[in-house]
Amino acid sequence: MPSPVVPSRAQPADVLQSVFGHDTFRPYQERIVRRLLNGQHAVVIMPTGGGKSLCYQLPALMRDGVGIVVSPLIALMEDQVAALRQRGVSAAVINSGQSTDERRAVEQQLVDGTLDLCYVAPERIMRPRFQRLLHCATVALLAIDEAHCISQWGHDFRPEYLQLSELRTAFPEVPCIAVTATADAPTQQSIVQRLHLDDDALFVAGFDRPNIRYTVVPKRRNARTQLLRFLNREHPHGAGIVYCLSRKRVEQTAEWLSAQGRTAVPYHAGLSDEQRAAHQERFLHADDLVVVATVAFGMGINKPDVRFVAHLDVPKTLEAYYQETGRAGRDGEPASAWMAYRLADIVRMHRFIDDGAANDFSRRQHQKLDALFGYCESTACRRTVLLGYFDETYPHARCDNCDNCLQPPHTWQGTEAAQKVLSCIARTEQRFGAAHIADVLTGSNTKKIRQHGHDALPTHGVGDNRPKRAWRSIIRQLVAKGLIRVDMAGYGALQLDPSCAPVLRGETAVELRRPSKAPVAPAAADSERPSHGPERDLFDALRETRAALAKAQEVPPYVIFHDKTLWAMVEKRPATLADFRRLPGVGDMKQKRYGPDFLEALADF
Repeated sequence: MPSPVVPSRAQPADVLQSVFGHDTFRPYQERIVRRLLNGQHAVVIMPTGGGKSLCYQLPALMRDGVGIVVSPLIALMEDQVAALRQRGVSAAVINSGQSTDERRAVEQQLVDGTLDLCYVAPERIMRPRFQRLLHCATVALLAIDEAHCISQWGHDFRPEYLQLSELRTAFPEVPCIAVTATADAPTQQSIVQRLHLDDDALFVAGFDRPNIRYTVVPKRRNARTQLLRFLNREHPHGAGIVYCLSRKRVEQTAEWLSAQGRTAVPYHAGLSDEQRAAHQERFLHADDLVVVATVAFGMGINKPDVRFVAHLDVPKTLEAYYQETGRAGRDGEPASAWMAYRLADIVRMHRFIDDGAANDFSRRQHQKLDALFGYCESTACRRTVLLGYFDETYPHARCDNCDNCLQPPHTWQGTEAAQKVLSCIARTEQRFGAAHIADVLTGSNTKKIRQHGHDALPTHGVGDNRPKRAWRSIIRQLVAKGLIRVDMAGYGALQLDPSCAPVLRGETAVELRRPSKAPVAPAAADSERPSHGPERDLFDALRETRAALAKAQEVPPYVIFHDKTLWAMVEKRPATLADFRRLPGVGDMKQKRYGPDFLEALADF
């Protein structure tokens, strides 16, 4: 039988309204839901915050039996289960953090047929004992979350996911859905093939997150000061994530931000389990906390009101960048993705790849890193470049929500400057990195220059009309244009690509970007919620009501209602339970459970 929370003879739109509190489906959702209800399969590529989970949660409620959801992340499983229970759905999770008695109780519910949805880790679902349990139960559907983990071309490949293809063999009649936010074309095809599905099962809902502003800046010597300037200018309040490459850098940055007056905590694999859990729990419940983290943090974080994601070090690929920046603005409100980078970061990442065996996988990773570097150096609309990487064409010439659109970079005729760089690399025998080339061009008198006799070269001091920072920018752009290659085996030595010959001969002109010193303008006022005044005061009062209810139930506040629902209360001012029911995200159960408390708060205000 379908779930008790589903009205008899209900249609998908009825369940969407009564359980989830939404009047309309988002693009692709209804098609995917109906496909699963008809017993067919689906692979869904949908942006973070685009409604992937509803694509399997809703049909699981309408089909006979229990929906089995495979997820690699305990935090995400627990978060989704808590949110479903708030809506009156019978949901549970089985994970390693539970006691034996707790796991057995859920397993009994599974067999008895009293669960609507059950979340498990990939390692557990493939165990023979759990397979026997599934065969004793009625399985409504199989959902595989974070499905890019299946593919070796994905940015977060996990070997244990490979076995999930056996589920299709073990349950051939059960509809299967695999969902992820990030998968380029090769990764998409790999998922389809590994799960033995047909191409018509693939749904790509698009990758654009229009509410996110993308900004990339060249990293200066004190990148933390650049970060703080960005935070003070665009996000003086609000929760966010700052990514760093190393544990040491995480600790230092969190401590430094705290000293500057921002509430910040570190998160990395070197902390104890208790510390990581405490910092993550604090982040989920706080409205104004910055987590400084390695990539160990973020997957499974369902917090909708993260206002910014900043990278002090470059991620490994554009897929990783897209996945990590997608943790901002899941509520659809304005959010920022800010990144500082330098050529040395790219070189270090290439060298890290080369530490492994040279094969198709490593070559593919080099190509992905080159694509990331091209994104950083591009003068085009960031959104156009990012979506183009995922084979999606942005329908407009500009997005007006990235640094390159808001402040188009000025270009200049840089052929002569390019020739100086190329000539200097040739005369230094293509054995030195960008910093040394910039030193030679500016006429520096370093020990290294004297040791190699480079102070006697014709190119020594030929570029003393520009600062070293400008020459490093020119070198980065020439690398991005493919005129210069970076020798990873030679510790980042710059080498000439054959394509540079026409430039050296003066046959091909080179346009270069002139960096802008002006900060990116803040978000337009009409896209932001009021920061003061009566409306803000009412919103804060409603947020206090939500916080008290969340504390009493020991759940994150957003599990009760997103900020968007609270703002709808501010705008609509419901006076009756019927009015309250019509707010987005309410639904039948939340109307009964929370309507009186929020109506009282509105009346008191």
